[in-house]
Formats: sequence, structure tokens, C-alpha cells
Amino acid sequence: MKNISVGITGTAEIIVSENELAVTVGSGSLEVFATPCMVALMEKSACNCLSGYIGDDFTTVGTEINVRHLSATPVGMKVYAEAVLTEINGRELVFDVKAFDEAGIIGEGVHKRFGVNSEIFTQKTYSKIK
Repeated sequence: MKNISVGITGTAEIIVSENELAVTVGSGSLEVFATPCMVALMEKSACNCLSGYIGDDFTTVGTEINVRHLSATPVGMKVYAEAVLTEINGRELVFDVKAFDEAGIIGEGVHKRFGVNSEIFTQKTYSKIK
């Protein structure tokens, strides 16, 4: 990782479609933005935060996420997430994450990612299926 420092930020956004509804992804029975989709958007914002700092042979993997989903969002509304790098502990990176829709905040929490060598990580993962 090149010159990474606390305070860098990243964002990600989507327009909620039928594909991101709780009833569609199996996380509930209502036609509202699904918590797992909010979490994925938060992770994407953290990845986007790091995009200019990671080389081709190195990446990060999500290792922990602790978030609260505060408000429901209907289909058709824009949702965006923001990540701020708050701690660097060796290869562990800690982010404050928040998600918003057009009416205000809908989620917040902490997300951790860990830096890995892409090839070594993939080889170790696929060695499970011998």
C-alpha cells in the first residue's frame, strides 16, 4: 500500500431497484432497501477509498463489519455510502462508514479490512477444495 494515511475517504452510490429489496435478497419480507445491500455499499465505499493506494498484486478483504440500519429506503431512491479511514494497524484498516438516502442518514458503523497479497490469498482459499 502506497502512502496510505488516516483521513482518506471513499464513496459509492446506487439507485435502489427491485434487485436490492429485502424481499428479493431474502433478508425480510418488505419491499425496502435490504440491510445486506447497504452493507455491501458501505464495503464498496471503503474499497473505493483505497483504490489509488493499492497495487495490482495487493488487495484488501473485509474481515469485520458492525453497522446499524437506522431508516428504511423505498425503491427508486438514491443511496450513497461514505467511508473514512480512521485507523491503520499494520495491515488492518479501520473505517467509519455511513449510508444516506435522499432524506438523510440510513446507516452507520465500523468496517475493518485486511491487506493481503492477491495471489497468495487466492491460492490458500482454493487449496480448500483438493
